[in-house]
Amino acid sequence: MSADQRSPPWKDVARDGDEDDPDAGRLMSERIASEIRSAVLSGEMCPGMRIRQELLAAHFGASRIPVREALKQLENEGLVVMAPNRGAWIADVNSEESIEIYKIREAVEPLAIGESVPNLTDEDVAALDRIVRELEHVTTLEEYIQLDREFHLRTYSRAGMPQLLAMVERFWNSTQHFRRQFVSETYAKDGLPFSDPQHVLIMDAIRARDVDAAQVLVRLHIRRTRVVIQTTERGAVSSPVSGRGALPRPSRFGLSRKRQQ
Repeated sequence: MSADQRSPPWKDVARDGDEDDPDAGRLMSERIASEIRSAVLSGEMCPGMRIRQELLAAHFGASRIPVREALKQLENEGLVVMAPNRGAWIADVNSEESIEIYKIREAVEPLAIGESVPNLTDEDVAALDRIVRELEHVTTLEEYIQLDREFHLRTYSRAGMPQLLAMVERFWNSTQHFRRQFVSETYAKDGLPFSDPQHVLIMDAIRARDVDAAQVLVRLHIRRTRVVIQTTERGAVSSPVSGRGALPRPSRFGLSRKRQQ
């Protein structure tokens, strides 16, 4: 048998291990979840895309057990929807649901930053400051989306409220595609890089340990996006969230891009 005909060593180990070795199965499940999470947040796997567990199992060289566990984890994170006898697909929200989520975010994220700011270390502040500077110079949309997410979630990271932070991250996950389209067709419509003064103001408040200012600025920052989405829905401006089709990239998992109705 030639080298080309042999299965990759990791494939055989993974298939045997995930059924007989709980640790191997857990590691495979974490790997599958990590790769799908990355693909969803980057836009490679689009909202509404059907997930076929047998294709994922074949792609990763695993049984369906770690695939199911990975999908359950991603469902908890708001990235995947699973339904009995119907399968699984990448989570999707419409504009009305997105507006509701943004209204909730306006209420809970000021709480998160208010609890976090007093506990941020000097190293945290330095890292946040570096992210803000990087945001001023990025030249691709994906870089901007990734850094923007990292900045905001890191400002909340010292809140010491794990249930709140899990809720916030779930909301960010479920509206990631809205945020990408919003930035692309609203603030980055004339190209990158572009400057967002609100990030700078939030950073100034954090640096000064001004909790009240940080809370007000975060609330306004979220409200800005919500108001634009609402205005768009009323047809006042060209919609930044209407073209929600798949980005022109092949899925690494061989999954169909046809949205499920």
